[in-house]
Amino acid sequence: MCHDAPDPSRPQRAAVVYNPIKVDIDRLRDAVAAAESAAGWAKSLWLETSEADPGIGQARQALAERVDVVIAAGGDGTVRAVAQGLQNSGVALSLLPSGTGNLLARNLGLDVNASRMEASVELAFTGVDSAIDVGVIEIDRPDGSSETHSFVVMAGLGLDAKMIANTNPELKKKVGWLAYVDAIGRSLVDKQVLRLRYRLDGGEERFTRVHTILIGNCGSLPGNILLLPDAEIDDGLFDIVTLRPEGVGGWARVWVGIVWENGVLRRSTFGRKLLDLRQRPVRALRYLRGRRIEGRLDRPEEFELDGDECGVITAFRAHVDPAALLVRMPRE
Repeated sequence: MCHDAPDPSRPQRAAVVYNPIKVDIDRLRDAVAAAESAAGWAKSLWLETSEADPGIGQARQALAERVDVVIAAGGDGTVRAVAQGLQNSGVALSLLPSGTGNLLARNLGLDVNASRMEASVELAFTGVDSAIDVGVIEIDRPDGSSETHSFVVMAGLGLDAKMIANTNPELKKKVGWLAYVDAIGRSLVDKQVLRLRYRLDGGEERFTRVHTILIGNCGSLPGNILLLPDAEIDDGLFDIVTLRPEGVGGWARVWVGIVWENGVLRRSTFGRKLLDLRQRPVRALRYLRGRRIEGRLDRPEEFELDGDECGVITAFRAHVDPAALLVRMPRE
């Protein structure tokens, strides 16, 4: 779906797709009214999400109304749904961080401080557009049905998805991302491993046993955790990591690899030189890269997209849709 070139005789117009549970709607309306007025834009279109439609239909309605930018005001689920609705449309997504994770905004280097809402809103009316990749994944359910979803950050199977499914929603409201620490503790009791047959970029089929597999479009998580250190959001590639630690020592080694090596050492020239001198990689962490990956599991497993639990699946086929989404970014 292509967006028509702007009509110079028609004032530009934004749409706001908002999750009423996640945003302070009165403050948001005031901020949008001030920003649209200052930019000389028409009054914005307001579209509320629902449990039945978390944003895909609203984004498509905004496209039908020929808006010039769509502001996603909600958590990671709202962002993912609006992104799917805008995919390959030529209309930009503008982010208003409102949830716990704000995963896409973090990976784009945007301000995720909800107290600075007005500045995030202003960006929608004054910023410039940049193209990023979108992940597309087709999943098979245990009942034989199939679904296709888009994601902007990462898809996960196994322990990662169990962790999200185990997160206490009340605790998450009170302490935010720290609630996942509680969930990790409960998920680590699960000693089961994934048995996965997979094929990368049409190559030979391989078999692996892992606790978790993550298919990443980008690689940063809250808490300064750089899970996929080489992932770039606009390189047309997935960065994939499998985790297969053994025992408490194995989990400690994974934690050192992700938090210390990826999160600290890789961020400096000196740190990267130290890593280059190290002889052995972390055996429990394996990194892959490709444009397409398909996999089949020996039993139904928990699955997540961009930090939202998505039930259980038995197989998946994922590919990168390069430069498929425009996002509104600050001017240099």
